[in-house]
Amino acid sequence: MNFTILGALEILKDDRECTPKAPKVLQVLALLLLRANHPLPMSVLVRELWGDHPPKSAVTTVQTYVCQLRKAIEEVDTATEEPEYLLTRSSGYLLRVSPEQVDALVFQRLLGEGRRLLEEGRADAASKRLGEALDLWSGPCLAHVSRGPLIEPHAVRLEEQRLHAQELRIRAELLLGRERESIGELRSLAMEYPLNEWFHGRLIHALHRAGRRDEASTAYRRLRLALSEELGLEPSLELQTLHQEVLGASPAPPEPRRRPRGRPEGSVPLATG
Repeated sequence: MNFTILGALEILKDDRECTPKAPKVLQVLALLLLRANHPLPMSVLVRELWGDHPPKSAVTTVQTYVCQLRKAIEEVDTATEEPEYLLTRSSGYLLRVSPEQVDALVFQRLLGEGRRLLEEGRADAASKRLGEALDLWSGPCLAHVSRGPLIEPHAVRLEEQRLHAQELRIRAELLLGRERESIGELRSLAMEYPLNEWFHGRLIHALHRAGRRDEASTAYRRLRLALSEELGLEPSLELQTLHQEVLGASPAPPEPRRRPRGRPEGSVPLATG
């Protein structure tokens, strides 16, 4: 049996899918998977589902959701020799799984291996391992599942790890001299993360090296407009210098990075995108 959360939340076995449909049951399953192999107190489940204002019947209702979830797992897992997955504990519940059964745990293992390979100078192996990690994603983390106060930070952390894996794989590809081959992926990433200067910088550099100066300049202007409109900032000094190189001019003194409009000096803008 396998569980997926890097995209749609699903319970799978031998290409058979039997995922519960009720939104609250999906939330319970999502939180159990994010805390796989760790006891999850009833109070935590209640807070995830109803925040600080649970109904009087909260505990009984959670027990009903867990029964529905256990039934869904049993419908998929018909082999009697399989161990029990969803265990009742004194204070709550525990979902017992192998790390290879949850796509997020496999992703984190592959990400760690890819990072180590890159640090060891094995760029080709790192690129392949990181590619395997990224292939596990089929969409936004826990698509179509409501995110309460406890699921949200876990999901955000996984999405940040996905972004890190993408950056590491691009680094590996560039070390292998595959700059031109990376243009398509870099363009896609720059569109997906319009405020990410690192992806834009690699795209501009790759386009410039490929002799596509007009496209490189257009990519810079697109980034500059997005940063100005969203954050009231200019691109970094590094990117301004790169743009001057694209234009074929001697690097001019870069413009200072403007403070966000209406924000006091020394404050830090909130991350977006």
